[in-house]
Amino acid sequence: MPPVSPFLRTAASYAWRLLVVGAAVYAVFAVLGRFHEIAVALFLGLVVAALLWSPTGRLARTVPRTLAVAVTLVGSALVVLGVLTFVGEAVAGESTTLAREFREGLASIEAWLERPPFRLNPRALSDVQSRIGAYLSSHRSTLLSQAVSGAGRLVHVLTVLALGVFCSVFFLHGGDRQWSWFCAQLPEPARERVAIGGRAAWRTFTGYTHGILLVAATNAVLVGVALYFLGVPLAVPLAVLEFFAAFIPLIGSPVALAVAAVVALAAQGPLVAAIVVALIVVIGQIEGHVLHPLVMSRAVRLHPLVVAISVVAGAIAAGVVGAVVAVPLVSVVWSVHSALRAARLPAQSPDEP
Repeated sequence: MPPVSPFLRTAASYAWRLLVVGAAVYAVFAVLGRFHEIAVALFLGLVVAALLWSPTGRLARTVPRTLAVAVTLVGSALVVLGVLTFVGEAVAGESTTLAREFREGLASIEAWLERPPFRLNPRALSDVQSRIGAYLSSHRSTLLSQAVSGAGRLVHVLTVLALGVFCSVFFLHGGDRQWSWFCAQLPEPARERVAIGGRAAWRTFTGYTHGILLVAATNAVLVGVALYFLGVPLAVPLAVLEFFAAFIPLIGSPVALAVAAVVALAAQGPLVAAIVVALIVVIGQIEGHVLHPLVMSRAVRLHPLVVAISVVAGAIAAGVVGAVVAVPLVSVVWSVHSALRAARLPAQSPDEP
């Protein structure tokens, strides 16, 4: 039997190790996919804890920790409900005006498409409208069943939110003690490394959460002010949409502003819509070259290409939730790796270069 070459032997040893690692990763994602509601609730609890940890700590210096947690959580819930109420009032107040402007905008768009260079057949859009009406009439039962299933999904969402708030209460009240207890259960040689990785992960996750919140708020203010002065209806709801969309780096803001461009096109015409499209480019440049480097450079040390690939991969794996979770997950993993690698390096003496 001829001897096996060293290259083939090395390749085979790496191949079976890669297969084992791939099987382990697949098993982890399969478990997370089976219990994704619990994973999302834990992530929401960590986000709330990261945002409210400092205010709770400062308030706990003067009042008991339990009262501090209750005050910060209830106060934050009231702020969120107030914003949602304000948005709902804005939508209700502008609904009649928006419907009228939308009809007028559609008429102007049809007239614009009928002129050169498009020369669209005037019957084309009317045929589309009639087909949509016929589709809704013929698929009424299907749409109704989908609406019922959507109500069931709403119950799942509310359950996940309730579990996330429940987790955040315990994280805020005694998250440090819970982590110390977990480290104490590990074998003694692994305790220090796990503690180092945990500190690095929490520092990165907290920095990312604060940074992305500031970036989203800045984008929402810029979009809201610009749309208000451009006379685009529903400026406040569109600004809120921009706020939540900014939590998906590189992709969320352009999508939200594209929705604003469609509203501007229907309500104000092509010129204002073109200005909103230009706003997409401007805000993208501000976010990519000013906000992210200044606000998040310490928390997230990832190349933009890595961020883009992470967002797309997360969206493919778990939809919108995966796109939101991907970047902080990759950032935390990289920070833990960097912290553990730095801990393994021997300390240099002052005389060494």
